[in-house]
Amino acid sequence: MSENAIAARWRALGKSRALIPYLTAGFPNFEESLDAIRSVANAGADFIEVGVPFSDPLADGPTIQRTTQTALAQGMTVARVLELVRQANAPVPVIIMTYLNPVLSYGVQRFAKDACAAGVAGVLLTDLPAGTDPAVEQAVTGSSLALIRLVAPTTDDARLRGALAGASGFVYLISRLGVTGARDTVPADLDVQVHRIRAATRLPVAVGFGIGTPAQAAAAARSADGVVVGSALMDVLAKDGLSGLQRLTRELAAAVHA
Repeated sequence: MSENAIAARWRALGKSRALIPYLTAGFPNFEESLDAIRSVANAGADFIEVGVPFSDPLADGPTIQRTTQTALAQGMTVARVLELVRQANAPVPVIIMTYLNPVLSYGVQRFAKDACAAGVAGVLLTDLPAGTDPAVEQAVTGSSLALIRLVAPTTDDARLRGALAGASGFVYLISRLGVTGARDTVPADLDVQVHRIRAATRLPVAVGFGIGTPAQAAAAARSADGVVVGSALMDVLAKDGLSGLQRLTRELAAAVHA
């Protein structure tokens, strides 16, 4: 899939909102991770974020850190993440979510080429602010990969347009400061934050960090174009296996699409 697949998916959704599950690649093992990607796609996911395990996941909370360490202990690498995506052959666009260091270690040009070959639609480099490494950005934008930008609530209006320079696919809005992980409520100012981003770009806005229940997903979907859920899904996968993962994905999809 290419960036056009992401745009086509948004067009197909029309006014419906998108559910974007996040899955740590290689958790609990390669084969079950493969089944997890297919399971969420069949349960109503519109896009899937696949996270590259990294040894120093500064932005991640306890759940993602645990799943990351499990995957790394079993030898999960960038190459195996791409093989996972290739084998999954998901019917919806897959976005690789990663810290920059694994991509640099793999080789930026090589990563862009191999990701495209594996069927990846876009990439989100969580710790690469816009404009800080033009060579890395060019490697992504020069390929068919969408370069998805991460925007924080603290990104002021003066910085926002620059932060979105070269962005494609959609914008990922962090709903709150801090690390990943489910919270009790959706931020009260979420609607304001989404409208502020929409004033700076025509790209769809997806919101993540802290969303874990169908009720929270529905609340976020009233403001944003897409809703990202990660820790809650990884928790249920660890506890209840693939059947639990598929059940919660269906519930989240129903809430978001409604």
